Amino acid sequence: MLACFVLALSNFMVVLDLTIANVSVPHIAGNLGIAPDQGTWIITSYAVAEAICVPLTGWLAQRFGAVRVFTFGMVGFGFFSLMCGLSSTLGMIVACRIGQGLCGGPLMPMSQTLLLRIFPPEKRAKAMGIWAMTLMLGPAMGPIIGGSISDNWSWHWIFFINIPIAVLCTVAGLALLRQVETPTVKRPIDLVGLGLMIFWIGSLQLMLDLGRDHDWFGDPFIVTLAGCAAIGFLAFVIWELTEEYPIVDLRVFRHRGFSAGVLALSLGFGAYFATIVAIPQWLQLSLGYTATLAGIVTAFTAAAAVTTSTLAARSMGRVDPRIMMSAAIVWVGCMALVRTQWTTGSDFWTLAMPQLIQGFAMSFFMVPVTALTLGAVNPSETASAAGLQNFLRTMAIAIATSVSLTVWGDSQRIASNELVTKIQPDDAQRLLGQSGFSMEQGRQIIANLVDQEATTLAINHLFLLCAGVFFLAAIIVWLSPAPKVQANMPGGH
Repeated sequence: MLACFVLALSNFMVVLDLTIANVSVPHIAGNLGIAPDQGTWIITSYAVAEAICVPLTGWLAQRFGAVRVFTFGMVGFGFFSLMCGLSSTLGMIVACRIGQGLCGGPLMPMSQTLLLRIFPPEKRAKAMGIWAMTLMLGPAMGPIIGGSISDNWSWHWIFFINIPIAVLCTVAGLALLRQVETPTVKRPIDLVGLGLMIFWIGSLQLMLDLGRDHDWFGDPFIVTLAGCAAIGFLAFVIWELTEEYPIVDLRVFRHRGFSAGVLALSLGFGAYFATIVAIPQWLQLSLGYTATLAGIVTAFTAAAAVTTSTLAARSMGRVDPRIMMSAAIVWVGCMALVRTQWTTGSDFWTLAMPQLIQGFAMSFFMVPVTALTLGAVNPSETASAAGLQNFLRTMAIAIATSVSLTVWGDSQRIASNELVTKIQPDDAQRLLGQSGFSMEQGRQIIANLVDQEATTLAINHLFLLCAGVFFLAAIIVWLSPAPKVQANMPGGH
């Protein structure tokens, strides 16, 4: 149980870092002197690095042993957390977040693997329940912890708090887990496939992050990045389909159940994470919320999901997972439609209630994914399918973050132009002048109000698009045949 606590704590720390920086982006951007949309590189760089490293986990465990990979990953995660906290420029913090993601990527599957090794078969379900609880609690606690630290201390401490946890997990892991070290086998690694994967993912992410600042395809550099991403992706697919030991086994896509399931998962989870990124920034920039209060509003979803995770797990085997997933995604989509009615005058509970109600459905979306996707592949392909599923889910986070903020920024500019053509600035300025404001002060007040309302209209538009993505994902689920058997949780990924 002590080892279980250490492994669950390590998993909690890695998952926590996916969302702890979300509410702190305005603080970090202000401190570093960069625009808030540039600050989102702090989120996407971590997610992309983690996505690249996840497919390597199985090879690393076979080559060096699961305990060694876990230990070195924990040491690296702690080191790069320290460097993130000490960062003084955007380039430095992004580079260190990449290091965090590369070291943290193997920790989630390795903690799961080691839990399965230290518990006897009859107790593994309980151990996986504890592990899954940290998976749900991490996103819930991230915004609250990140907001509280940013408001009361400094944003640097959202990274520094990882250090004592990393030290504790490293020391305890070495003491408790040595006897369950896995045997090592020298297997070739697909270096060409790995290089191609890094190339096309890096090009795609740079295109998405830089495009909104460079007039998209009006800039030759963005066109070049798009071409590199497309060519790299095609070369990656061709290579992986013909390689004997592929870094990512794309052959599992021949199973219709797996393909439909991971596509629905990527769309649904990507749209969900897009709202997690956008809401805290809108609350702080437009409504004047503190990071702590914005974190509490955001965290209602994950907090509610924790309460229904057990019920969702018990429903497996009794209810068709396609019904559970599609109903849950439709539920979440309806809450996205409710959020399209948010205004700058919305009170706390008007903002928090859709988050809370949405959360009760999230477990019924996330829990059946394993049965739907991994139940569709052959037993020998389970580890590869699980690794690919985690890879796509993590990539969905990075891509959704960039795309959502681009859509939000474009919609804001369009809404601002429309508002400017409809308002009567002369009348408003006359009233402000009668209240004692100078002409320049009056202009600034009107400009601030236009920006505030345009930002709100833009985020409403983003919620509408997310609702459409949710409903599309609910339809895609039904392209999958009913699973014949319930998949077991794999040990490799």
